[in-house]
Amino acid sequence: MDSKSVKEFIRKEVPDWDDELIATARFKAFSGQKSDWEPKFQFWKNLIVKIARHFGVFIISPPQVKNEWFNRGGLTPLCIDHVLFIMYNEGEITRISDMVGPYSGRITQLFYKVKSLMNRSTMSPESILLEDCLILTTLLKEKADEVIKCLSESHWNSHCVVTRNKFESMCGGQKEGYAVLSYLSGCRKGQYLSTNKKELIEGIKVSLSSAVVSGVSSLDFDTLHLIWTQEKLQQQLDVIDRRWETSRQSALASLKSGNKKLALRHAKEMKLGTENREKCNSLLNRVEEVLCVIANVESTKQVTGAIQIGARVIKENKISIEEVQLCLEELDESIDSQKQVEKALEPAPSLDMEDEDIEEEFRKLELEIGSGNLKDLNPEAGVSDSEGTDQSLADALLNLKLADDAPGSGSAIQNSGLPAKNKESNSPMLEAA
Repeated sequence: MDSKSVKEFIRKEVPDWDDELIATARFKAFSGQKSDWEPKFQFWKNLIVKIARHFGVFIISPPQVKNEWFNRGGLTPLCIDHVLFIMYNEGEITRISDMVGPYSGRITQLFYKVKSLMNRSTMSPESILLEDCLILTTLLKEKADEVIKCLSESHWNSHCVVTRNKFESMCGGQKEGYAVLSYLSGCRKGQYLSTNKKELIEGIKVSLSSAVVSGVSSLDFDTLHLIWTQEKLQQQLDVIDRRWETSRQSALASLKSGNKKLALRHAKEMKLGTENREKCNSLLNRVEEVLCVIANVESTKQVTGAIQIGARVIKENKISIEEVQLCLEELDESIDSQKQVEKALEPAPSLDMEDEDIEEEFRKLELEIGSGNLKDLNPEAGVSDSEGTDQSLADALLNLKLADDAPGSGSAIQNSGLPAKNKESNSPMLEAA
């Protein structure tokens, strides 16, 4: 966060921030009974939370808070250490070192809890300012809920598996991912898993429902491997696309300078890049098909389980099939009635234009462009020399003859990993005239 932006936000939230008399009272150290300094404490606490929430962070640095956020011409609040210390004692902030390591085993996590309790007793207002970072617990919970909501929008099952890199990017960084996973692990809503497939593959299993996350199964490890592979393939596609565009720009520049031999070499690189992209894209499609099959199987399993539960409930409550069928029919009638009401409330379309009319209008525009009528828009300027040069360069590039003996090269793809969506667009290729 830029300290300048923070100070601008403070002035908007606190109109009397620059009032000298009020600022002097606020910046004084706490003294007297709690009732004397409680309003001042609430002011600073609420302001810290507001700033962090506004800038989308839940990890703050005590030195930055005191010396940058609330610095007024070299003066800093004398009470800020006590504010943070009280928030720490009340559980509104915590240290990363106090959090249970989510990437460790159960015994190690228990050790961390005991160590955290011992260290808490030694905390003081002075020592809390020496901490590198503190976590605002309220905003941490909000961030965890935001991550689960984001995952729920792209997954239909009650749980999902994502790679550690993707999870940390959703949280905002490595420290943020550590804190969020530690919180989810404490709530039994998230669990870390890893597997070795030539290299270490790390992932997170997250429960997307109110239930606790289920134990890690062999299917979860296989799914993690596929997702990791998907991510790696998508990254490879992005690299190929960037290289293809670089070769294209280099080929055009070479033609412009008259170096046709160099332009031909870049054209060959473009052709090889297109071939590599097709191979990589084919592998990515296969991985996504397997992931789709796994998701469908899990959905079918859930539906089957729901049917079995329904059958058991019907049997236990001695409900006949006819009564169930009657309830379903009444539900269908209610749904149909609701749809009719929604349809009646829909606004009438403002335009009544057939597809044929649109196509006819489009053909007229094409004829106008072909006849050159668009020149009337700018009668003083025709086609510029640079535009003609670019067109001639493009035509010359298309007419280059690619050698049949060009060496082939395969894309460097690691056979493990996965995330990200497949880009359906195919990169263009220079073909021999």
